Amino acid sequence: MTGLLYVALGGALGASGRHLLGMATVKAFGPDYPYGTMAANVIGGFLMGLLAGWLALKVSGGTNLRLFLGVGLLGGFTTFSAFSLDAVLMYEKKAYGQLVGYVGGSVLLSIGALMIGLILARKIFGS
Repeated sequence: MTGLLYVALGGALGASGRHLLGMATVKAFGPDYPYGTMAANVIGGFLMGLLAGWLALKVSGGTNLRLFLGVGLLGGFTTFSAFSLDAVLMYEKKAYGQLVGYVGGSVLLSIGALMIGLILARKIFGS
C-alpha cells in the first residue's frame, strides 16, 4: 500500500506540473498547436533518462524513489493519452503536415531527450 501512495502523490504533482506547463505554452504560443503536450513528453523523456541513470548508478534499492519519481511524477507529467488525442484531432482536421511533424517530432525528440538525460546521468553519477 505504501508504494501506491508514492505513485499517487507523484502522479498528482506530475499532472499538476503538466497542467501548468500547458497553460504557460498556450499563453506564450496560443492554442493552435499542442506545444504543452509535446514539451511535457520531451522534458519527461529527458528527466526519465536522468532518473534511470541515477537510480542504476547511484541508488541501492530505490524502489520508493522509482515509484514516486518515475511511475508517479513523470508518469503523471508525460502525456501519451493527450498526445494520441491531439494526433487524432489533427488527422480529423486533415492537418496532415502538422500531424506528421507533431508525431515525428514528439517521438524523436522525446527519445533523444531521454538518451541525453541517460548519457548525462552516466557522466555525472557514473564511477
